[in-house]
Amino acid sequence: MTGAGVPARALYSALLWLAQPLYLLRLWWRGRAEPPYRHALRERFGVYAEAPSSGWLWVHAVSLGETRAAAALIAALRERRPDLRLLLTASTATGREAGAELLHEGDRQVWLPFDTPGAVRRFLAQFCPALGVLMETEVWPNLLTIAGAQGVPLVLANARLSARSARQGERYAALIRPAVEALAQVLAQSEADAQRLRAAGAQDVRVCGNLKYDMAPDPAQVARGEAWRAALGRPVLMFAVSREGEEASLLAAWARRRPTMGVVPLLVIVPRHPQRFDEVAALMQGAGLAIARRSAWGDAPPAGALATDAWLGDSMREMPLYYGLAQVALLGGSFAPLGGQNLIEAAACGCPVVMGPHTFNFAEAATLAEAAGASRRVDSIEAGLDAALALLADGSALATAGASARAFAAAHRGAARRMAEAIDALWPTPRAEVQSGSASRTDRE
Repeated sequence: MTGAGVPARALYSALLWLAQPLYLLRLWWRGRAEPPYRHALRERFGVYAEAPSSGWLWVHAVSLGETRAAAALIAALRERRPDLRLLLTASTATGREAGAELLHEGDRQVWLPFDTPGAVRRFLAQFCPALGVLMETEVWPNLLTIAGAQGVPLVLANARLSARSARQGERYAALIRPAVEALAQVLAQSEADAQRLRAAGAQDVRVCGNLKYDMAPDPAQVARGEAWRAALGRPVLMFAVSREGEEASLLAAWARRRPTMGVVPLLVIVPRHPQRFDEVAALMQGAGLAIARRSAWGDAPPAGALATDAWLGDSMREMPLYYGLAQVALLGGSFAPLGGQNLIEAAACGCPVVMGPHTFNFAEAATLAEAAGASRRVDSIEAGLDAALALLADGSALATAGASARAFAAAHRGAARRMAEAIDALWPTPRAEVQSGSASRTDRE
């Protein structure tokens, strides 16, 4: 660690320690709407009921998107090491709920501890992981520094670093750089990400592509969405993974355009955060729309929902259904300076995307999608609505865009295999040989 890094981390640790009561209050507050936040609070401080264990492959995926991307990597690692024992950590309720579906017998799931030295040391002493994989942007100064000092190899997988985040990181280089330097390996999404991560201090950086291309949407959900659209008998436009402030702008533009639309599409809004579902419902109703909420029915929408103005997508882990339902989607997070959301899942479902000017969180994917004809870029939400409506009105262009979206998603797969190979090479113990579809164990050194 650099000389400047020691006092910077000490100050950071002291501030986090003082903030612990506020952190607990925040978790309890969020637990009103999302009860998992109130579950196993002791784990947040590295306190566990069971006896210590060791030898885990530890994967940390902070939230839902990272967990879904990690699924492809974990599957590829299980193919190489069928006997691996997975320790899966998350920080959000949606991440933990999605992660539960990835567990096999003998696996373990806990919260990532708060990044204080004591909590981190207790976590590492409890589980003694053989190897750690942190997804995308999870650089925690105490976690990385202490794990590195204890000889635990840590990999930053599906790593990305936008130009904006890199500039912000430079302000805290005394704190962040030693943590990045402690990483055993960084597996970057793109060459641009790799260059910025090297500049931030990463030593061993490899470009492997984006795991999100390897995420296979649930075909049953896509088919259900398509069936619902057929039952509607009218065009469907979705605002996908919308963020605070964006819905009001879209609803204002919708009200201005609606008198000239002719056949008015069904408007579907799917907010990014579940705690905002009621807020967005109120916004839609305040804009004069009669709405139906997805949570109000099961396998099929009732007649009243088919005839209404708009739907609120207030369900979790059903994005393939919504992309199957929609014929074109406006990309949330891209019409405000928030960096955009993942457009790759939309492409894999054959849903073309109209995106705003702010896609710095997915810069390479956005550029490639636009070049492939899978997406279109506009300067404002109003221009986005106009572009989406024009696409809905042109059946030939809509079909071409949908086919281009699927081809784009398929063309960039393979990151999971490449990352699994790199991670497997770092593993402290030799792997079991896999022969004729079954695993036979070699003698362990």
